[in-house]
Amino acid sequence: MPQKDYVKASRPKAKTASRRPARANSKAAAPKKPWLLILVTLTLVSGFIYFLWYLNQQPAAPVTPVAKKEQAVKKDELPAKPTEEPYQYIKELENKEIIVEVPVQQQSSGPYQMQCGSFRQEQQAEAMKAQIAFAGFVSTVRRTEGDNGVWFRVVLGPYESKRKATSDMNRLRQQNINTCRIWNWT
Repeated sequence: MPQKDYVKASRPKAKTASRRPARANSKAAAPKKPWLLILVTLTLVSGFIYFLWYLNQQPAAPVTPVAKKEQAVKKDELPAKPTEEPYQYIKELENKEIIVEVPVQQQSSGPYQMQCGSFRQEQQAEAMKAQIAFAGFVSTVRRTEGDNGVWFRVVLGPYESKRKATSDMNRLRQQNINTCRIWNWT
């Protein structure tokens, strides 16, 4: 069943005759024929056609054959080929022996560790350890005492190479753990 709009039905209808202008007035206000517009349009179209005809009647610009001769002469002019090589270093380098010193590979400077946090309270260190565990790494909380009090450090490692420690640090950064730093543990 269609809905009925009771609000709209209760309003009184407006008189349409008072809002619309009379037809007799609308015909008198509009001009019967736009003679001026037709005259301007015909003038512009005829002027454009005359302009195109005028461009078509103009002679083409003559091509100068002198420019073609200059291009042909430039193509044929090549420098004379040298009889001897002007550079001497090519012959000198053929007989040179070069000695290169290869440095001895650097020895591993020891195991590396990665510290991801240092806290005054053990609960904060355990929370960081849990975050690292959710990322898939095993870490330890170390208690250290120094001149400025007790600190709880969250440490990963030891790593045999710095490359492996950097790889793990980058994987932790992907998990939004950005506080880790690598240091040499010797």
